[in-house]
Order: sequence, then structure tokens, then C-alpha cells
Amino acid sequence: MSGARPAILALADGTVFRGGSFGAEGETAGEVVFNTSMTGYQEILTDPSYRGQLVCMTYTEIGNVGINPEDVESRRPFVDGFIVREYWAEPSNWRSRESLGDYLARCGIVGIGGIDTRALVRRLRTSGAQTGVISTADLDAERLVRKAREHPTLVGRDLVREVTCAAPYDWHQGLWKLDGGYQTVADAGRFVVAYDYGIKWNILRNLASAGCRVRVVPAATPAEDVLDMRPDGVFLSNGPGDPDAVDYAIDNVAKLVGKKPLLGICLGHQILGLALGGKTYNLKFGHHGGNQPVMDLTTRKVEITAQNHGFAVDVDSLKGLAELTHVNLNDRTVEGLRVPAQRAFSVQYHPEASPGPHDANYLFQRFMLLIDTGEM
Repeated sequence: MSGARPAILALADGTVFRGGSFGAEGETAGEVVFNTSMTGYQEILTDPSYRGQLVCMTYTEIGNVGINPEDVESRRPFVDGFIVREYWAEPSNWRSRESLGDYLARCGIVGIGGIDTRALVRRLRTSGAQTGVISTADLDAERLVRKAREHPTLVGRDLVREVTCAAPYDWHQGLWKLDGGYQTVADAGRFVVAYDYGIKWNILRNLASAGCRVRVVPAATPAEDVLDMRPDGVFLSNGPGDPDAVDYAIDNVAKLVGKKPLLGICLGHQILGLALGGKTYNLKFGHHGGNQPVMDLTTRKVEITAQNHGFAVDVDSLKGLAELTHVNLNDRTVEGLRVPAQRAFSVQYHPEASPGPHDANYLFQRFMLLIDTGEM
């Protein structure tokens, strides 16, 4: 990155990487994680589940397709910092409207490029996810390491309050089509209330396209208020941080279990597990990327899935409480659960993709079947 302003990434374990700045100038701190997706950096940047994290892309060339107004998953980028091997300042794509660097600068996100991302990922896989600092303002490596060590981890932090919507709203946008962009969907017979713990817009698009009238509500909305809306089903969204810290969400979901059909994704899956009486724990370095193999134990089929989470449900804690339906083939962690008698199920991964494969898109239709017939 010739000509770029110097920047430093310092980890809490004392490892230091020197590179060049792109995006906003300044300093930022957070948990350093890596994402293995080869495409979709714009969707990753705008996924609210990355609040509190500095994201390293393992794919080497980032920025070459620029930024466009359609491929966003929320109202703004939520990553706290961005780390790449090679940043491309001049995009080449017919949909691009601005460069990645200009976009990050406009949104106040600090980026660093030109570092050995392979060495960084090996460090995280060996030592586990850890806090780090990216700085273009302070280039004293020892001081930055101290700042990284002093920065809080994600454990025990409620980041949902920082990303959830401020007020309820209705959603009418369906899935994207090449010849017409995102489609406007007419109100349908099914009415779903979606809790916004940091919801991705493509989840809402899938629900709308599946035949739902969708109302999104803030994360702390009381269960009683949701039931007063008389929904046909309730959706529990993805989101950032430690599920144990979102106690109000756990309490509300516990009050909804058995009263309405429920589907949870990612953080929503973890919250459902906790509401049922299970436990969660912090993974060593999390699952972030579009190539995670998951087996559906009900069909024995393997899906390649998109994932983004640093916590998981403890499988032993679910015994007698829920049925295990999906398992990660890399590390055998819980990827799905269901409670047929309570009309509830959830998955740890992201069937809406964006980015990632669409192998698990059928789960939205499974939710429709549950709403219509009570069966899953």
C-alpha cells in the first residue's frame, strides 16, 4: 500500500502488525476475528452482529468491486475496524458507486491493509480471538498493546442495545432480482413479529418473500406487547455479543415459548436455548465465513452454510429440554435445535446468506409450515 498513511494493529498478546491506513483516520479497539468468505465484504461490514469487533478478511484482495447502495444488510457499517491483506483503491464493477476506502472514511471506520493476514489468522486460531487496537494516530506499539489489554472482551457485554432499532417499523421489501432489484411485496396473510437484536435485512426480505407481513420491534419489547399484536409467528434475529448479557431478551422469549411459533437465527438461536433453560459458552475463535459444513440430523444431508458467531449453545445443557437437529461437522458444536411440542426451532447459522451459500434457504419455508399447520 504505497503512499498510505502508516497504521498499526496491536494485539493483547503483544503481537504487532504494521501496515497502511485506508478508510477513516484515528484509533479503534475491539475483538479481532477473521472471516473466510471470498466475496461479500459489503454485507459483512453492515452486519450488526460484528458490533465490537475488528474483522480480518482471509481473502487477499478486498475493495476491487467497490461499494453499491443495494448490497447492505443494515442502516450503516457496524464493524469497529477492518483488516485486509491487499486493499484496492480503484474498484472495477458495474454496480460500484464509490470505493471501499471512501465508504469507510464517510462512515468513520478505521481500516488497515498491507499486513500478513495469514500470520494474523494463525495467531487467532492458535491463541483464540483476542482484543486488539488499530491506530493511525498513535504509532507507539507498546502503548497500543497496553490499550488492547485494557479493552473489554465481548463476554458479559450487551451490544444488542447499540444496534437494535429505536421504534417498531413494518417491512415490505422482498428478495433481489437481476432485472428489477429488490421487489416490493404486498401484504400477505401471515403476520410475523421480528425481534431486532441486530437483524440483517436479507432475513426480512426472505420472510416477506415467503409470504409474511413483517413488523420489526426493538430488542427490549415486552412479550406481552408482542402477544397483543396477535402475530401468527415470532422471529428471533441475529445480533452481536454475549447472549447471557441480554437477560431481557431471554426473559421475553421464555414468556413466548409455547404461545406462538418461534424461529431463531444465530443470537436468536442462543437466546432460545437460554430461554429453554440451556447454557451458552464462548468459542475459541468463533465461526465467521461462508463455508461452514453443517449436517441436518433429521435428513442426514450436509449444507454449506454462512456463519457469524463467537458463542455457542452447550449441547449437554439441552438434554431433556430440546432436540438437537443440526451439528457443525468441523467441531461438532450445536447448529440447530427444536421443541416440537412448543412449536419452536432455531439454527446457529444464517439461511438468508448475504454473503454465502443458499443451501439452507428452505428453513424459511419450514417456518411457514410451522405457522400454517403447527408441524415442523
